[in-house]
Parts: sequence; C-alpha cells; structure tokens
Amino acid sequence: MSIDYKNQPKSSVKLDYLGLRNNGSALWNLTPSQLYEQAIKNREAVLTDKMALRVLTGKYTGRSPEDRFIVEEKSSKNKIDWNSINKPVSEEVFENLHRKVVDYLEGKSLFVKDLFCGADPKYRLNVRVVSEVAYHALFAHNMFINPSNDELKVHEPGFTVLAAPNFQADPDVDGTRTNTFILCNLKKKLILIGGTLYSGEVKKGIFSVMNYLLPQQNVMPMHCSANMDHNGKTAVYFGLSGTGKTTLSADSDKILIGDDEHGWSDNGIFNFEGGCYAKTINLTAENEPEIFETTQMPGTILENVVLDANRTPDFDDDSLTQNTRCAYPISFIPNASETGLGNHPKNIIFLTADAFGVLPPVSKLTPEQAMYHFISGYTAKVAGTERGVNEPQATFSACFGSPFMPLHPTVYAELLAEKIRKHNSNVWLVNTGWTGGMYGTGKRMSLPHTRRILSEAIAGNLDSVSYYTEPVFGLQIPESVDGVPTEILKPRNTWTDKEAYNKKASQLARMFRDNFNRFSDKASKELIEAGPVG
Repeated sequence: MSIDYKNQPKSSVKLDYLGLRNNGSALWNLTPSQLYEQAIKNREAVLTDKMALRVLTGKYTGRSPEDRFIVEEKSSKNKIDWNSINKPVSEEVFENLHRKVVDYLEGKSLFVKDLFCGADPKYRLNVRVVSEVAYHALFAHNMFINPSNDELKVHEPGFTVLAAPNFQADPDVDGTRTNTFILCNLKKKLILIGGTLYSGEVKKGIFSVMNYLLPQQNVMPMHCSANMDHNGKTAVYFGLSGTGKTTLSADSDKILIGDDEHGWSDNGIFNFEGGCYAKTINLTAENEPEIFETTQMPGTILENVVLDANRTPDFDDDSLTQNTRCAYPISFIPNASETGLGNHPKNIIFLTADAFGVLPPVSKLTPEQAMYHFISGYTAKVAGTERGVNEPQATFSACFGSPFMPLHPTVYAELLAEKIRKHNSNVWLVNTGWTGGMYGTGKRMSLPHTRRILSEAIAGNLDSVSYYTEPVFGLQIPESVDGVPTEILKPRNTWTDKEAYNKKASQLARMFRDNFNRFSDKASKELIEAGPVG
C-alpha cells in the first residue's frame, strides 16, 4: 500500500508568494519518520547502527560568511551596521537570483515546514522553510518549535527560507562572490540560499533576523545557551561556536532552557529554538553523557560524522571536518525545559577559548568590564566551524556573535547593560581555551574543572572568597575555588617560561585595545578604561 504524504496539516498560505505557482508536488509538514523515508529514498542520508540519520553536506561543512549578504533597501538601510560582515547587495541582484531559484525549483518535489522561532508567544516569529532536500526539513523540525496541527492550519509565514542547495550562481552574471549565496531581504521577509547544503545557514539566517527585529521591541537577543536550577536560578552562557555553550549548559543537575539562541524580555528569558545543534568531535559518553546519548537515538541528525563498517559513529575521526555536528529536539535531553522559558538570569557567563593561553579560567567582571568584554567578544574560531579555518585563530567578535548581528554592537551592549543593572546580575569571564601555553604548546582547559568553577560561581560560593587583581587585564581572579587546583587559577603560574607569558599577555592586551578603537567614538571614558591596564 502506498503512503499518502498529501494529507498533512498545512496553512492556507500556499507558495504563490514565493513565485512557485505550479508546485503541486510540495510535501507539507511531514513527520520525522516520513522525512527519514524521503531522505533515504533520495540518497541524502544513511542510517547509523542506532537509527540516527547521518548526512554528508559535501564541499561545505561549515558556514560561508563571505557569501552572506543583506539586501540594501529603504526600510532597513539606515538601521544596518554595514561592514565586512553585514555586506550589502542590491535589490536587483536579489530579484534576479530569486527568479532563477524559482525557475530551478519549479516542478521539483519541495519540502515545506511551518514552524515557530521563539518560545514566548509575544515575541515569536512564524517561520517557513522550503527546500529541495528532505534533510533541511528534518533539521528545521528538530531545531525550531513545532506548532500543533491546529496552529499549522492558520500559520502565516513571518519569514521564509527558500533553499536550493544544488543550484549554483554564476558570479560573473549574478553578482555573487562565488557559486554559493545566502541573501537576506528584510523587506520581503525572505532568505535565499543556494550552492550549499550546510544546514547551519538555515538556522543562523533566522537567528540574524531575530537579532534585527527584537531590539526594536526592547528585547535583548543573545547568542547564548541557558539553564536553570530547580530553585529557578537562571544562568546564560555567551560564546561563539566551539567555546562550550552547548556542553556547559547540558548539566544533569539543571533544567536546560536552550543551547544557542535566546531573548531577554521584561518577562525573563526565552529560547528561540526547539532543538540543539551540538559539536560532536571527540564526543564521549564520559565527558558529555547527555549529548552523547542523543546521538544514539532515532530522530537525531549526524552531520559529516564518519561511520565505521558497522555504521557506528566515530566521533574522533575528523577526516571530513572538525565541525561534525548532531541536531536533535531539545526533548531528547532528559532535563530539558518543557516551556523554553526562564527567569531573569542571576549569572551571565562570557565563554572565551583563549588561543594565547593567558586569560584565567574564571574572573569576575565589574559592570564596565562586562560591557567592554561583551563588545570585544574575544575568543578563537574553532577549526572547521568556517571554511578555511583549519586550526584555532584568535579573533574578536562583537557581542560574541558578530556574524549574526545586523545592528551596531552598541545597540546590543546597551540593551544588555540595562538588563544587567535592572536585575543585578553577576558577570563572569570563563576561559575554556588553553592553559600553560598558547595553542600548540599548552593544553586545553579541563572540562571537569570548568564545570566545577561554574557550579561554584552559580551557587554563590565565590561571593565570599578573596580575589586577586591580575595586573595586565585588571581582572578579578578568585584566590581559591573548591575542587579546583589553586595553581591553575592564575594563568602565569601555569607557564614554565614566565617571560614568554608576559610577552603573550602584553600582545593580547594590545590586540584588545586595537580592536576596541573601532568603538571608542561611542564609548564612555569608564568603558574604555575597563579594558587591559598592562
């Protein structure tokens, strides 16, 4: 007996608004099992030994930030912070590529998912994802919030992602940089994706839209994970990919609110998503049991993970990429929040993977230092997260997420400062990078030590300890943390060559100051003075 895919609940808003007028073969809001069938039938994926779905994204195993553009148009032109990340493209280029993508997709079997971005109904965005591959639909099902059948019937897209991963642009004709393009049109509420199968473009495209829309409603959008203890004490963890947001928020003793994207409104915080997108390189059941367990479950997508002859994932194999991933519904984590909502955070953690190995594993920031480090967004790009990055590289990413922030960094910094002051939140700078030397000489911070530090800080046990003022960056370092070796708290002590440490610390301090010069015209004297002092 043939399986009928045509009777799934769907909105009365068809695909005509996209220019797809004759697409009777579109498959709407398929279930995960149906999408499994389609992905395997279309040879997009294979099953693992535990019935997870493994996909290979081909040439591109990470985001393509150089191929991302925002359409320059009247309604948003004066709001966007145009720079090397938020690059403009003309409406003409967008319209031309839109027509070509529509012509390419016309008559193909498309997969349509209607979803929500935002757990708080007051601030959620209705999202539609339309793609030529079933894998994107399953990824969207896992990563966003799924409406009920009744909600699907009245769903009206507030923003649409139209993905044609197998279509390639002609740069000489189409005005793109390469064959790949990710174009966001804020006026038309449409993101066009072509030339890349990597699903992170779908997720981060909508995140960027939320980062444009929410500040206009006095809501702080955050590139952070979040969890909450059973007394309602909430913590958020800022950081770029690979710094530990997902790993450190997946704590079995706490309720996981979300692993990557949140908003902070007058009501508290809320998850944008309904799933998690975790790195799996070197993943083990011992170090990250909650995340590891999801990789053994049907419904999880494994991206670019190598399988052995028995189709067992080899999480230590980086022959395809360092940026191996798993995408799963947040409900796969046993202690996940059912609502995606949390209280106002009492602790805010800035995670940085310091490739120089000179920042302490933990320091407490003053309000001015918090703003300085938030605007600076120092970390390291982790190997494989972006094309062309083969080993960690020191970088500054404003707001710990500048690739996804269309507005000027000071807009987000001022919103965050306002909420920190209003709710009297503690702010911590935590280095999950290197200790005892820079990358290549030192070693990565111990995950159990980082977990212990955070546990003590969030519990309030660092409120009563003595602090040491580090001389180069002016950071307040606790003299002791219960359960953590005292010698690792002061980074200079971990280096065999103390003079080498001094030189690297001074070098990084100069990098901080040089980077912050970009914002000095809009920064107060107190904020500028919150930076490195040595």
